[in-house]
Amino acid sequence: MEGILEPLLAVLALICTVIPHELAHGYVAFRLGDPTPALARRLTLNPLRHIDPVGSILVPGTLLLLRFLLHKNFPILGWAKPIPINPLYFRNPYLGLLWVGLAGPMANISIALLAAGLGHGVLALIPDPGAAGSWFLLFLSYLGLISLLIALFNLLPIPPLDGSRALAYFLPPEARRRYLSLERLGIPILLALLYLTPLLRLLFDGAWWLWRTIGFGF
Repeated sequence: MEGILEPLLAVLALICTVIPHELAHGYVAFRLGDPTPALARRLTLNPLRHIDPVGSILVPGTLLLLRFLLHKNFPILGWAKPIPINPLYFRNPYLGLLWVGLAGPMANISIALLAAGLGHGVLALIPDPGAAGSWFLLFLSYLGLISLLIALFNLLPIPPLDGSRALAYFLPPEARRRYLSLERLGIPILLALLYLTPLLRLLFDGAWWLWRTIGFGF
């Protein structure tokens, strides 16, 4: 039971991270005048509205199964269905995309800070939390660590990640156009960087360092 419970907590933490990430994008876009997220009925925490069959079920489910069957510490990764937005509704489309792009990672960082605060609070009130408390603290650790990892990943300046939306705002118009045109190649470029370079390891190390800095031990 314990062997499957830990990765299940990681999957639950992943879901609790990717859904607010997408919701933050949609909410900021809506506040900037774009009705598209509301019309798509995506301004909700209802997970059924945000589940992506591949990113929310197939990928984490496969990794969970491999982790259980092979007894390997595969990272539990996944994503939610992107929220549709239309930047033409924004008064300044590129400035709007800057704020919408940063909203997701900022939501993840906020979740990590909340998880750290809750963990510190629990340990301050209950120094010996017992079995149930330990599982809860483990969930908070996964929640904080995965939130930071997703924030760092999405801040990479590679189209179509959120970091590219932020960087595009500061580029001259022609450079911005050429930069954003790379979006059709963004996923292959990203996959190549993740699997052929130490990028993924650096992202994990960075997220782990940040969580060790703000998190808790138990």
